[in-house]
Amino acid sequence: MSINVTHEPELSWQESALCAQAGPEFFFPAPGSSTREAKQLCGACEGRVACLEYALTNDERFGVWGGLSEKERLGLRRGATR
Repeated sequence: MSINVTHEPELSWQESALCAQAGPEFFFPAPGSSTREAKQLCGACEGRVACLEYALTNDERFGVWGGLSEKERLGLRRGATR
């Protein structure tokens, strides 16, 4: 998850995102590691929907974005194309 804060409207959610308080390794765990804690933090974040929209729009393929893993986002994209 990008921790860089920008003032562009589409990324303004990053300024108050809870992920900015955790290290990137939290959202980009080693293969086979749990994403449960990252998803829990995302669930409490007011920027979750904007984050997920950003990840889907920009085809982010790694890490937890908007509370969803890579595999979950892929499933969403595949479901949307049906």
